[in-house]
Amino acid sequence: MTLVLRVLLAIIGIVIIWLGLNISLGGIPTLGWQGPTDFFTVTDQTAFLIQDNHFRFVGGVWLGVGVFFAFGAIFLHRLSGILTAMVFLVFIGGLARLSASDPEVLLSAKILPSLIAELIVFPSIGLWIHRSVDGENTV
Repeated sequence: MTLVLRVLLAIIGIVIIWLGLNISLGGIPTLGWQGPTDFFTVTDQTAFLIQDNHFRFVGGVWLGVGVFFAFGAIFLHRLSGILTAMVFLVFIGGLARLSASDPEVLLSAKILPSLIAELIVFPSIGLWIHRSVDGENTV
């Protein structure tokens, strides 16, 4: 069962790394790996560049989260505490989505699967990590 968890952590890590690269290297418009990038118009170049830089930072943080998940597939016991923290961060991010002003967007097919993953799947993985590591330490 631990092998399945490790494979899942590797897949999650790779996906998050891919998303982090898309944001950190592409900024607000992204590199377009998740769809079209022509969804806004810049009206204040200076303000845009500042916000774009902040967005790239957040993308880099997300990239780092993905690296920890990927390494967690290899070093599960050593990184179990960090993985639990990363799961918690993803859960907090899911809660932050609930602050959106348009509930229709939250319930759309493009957001709802991510929201479900963030609020249900990731906490379940955190519990799985805890039980796997704790169970192996008590045997």
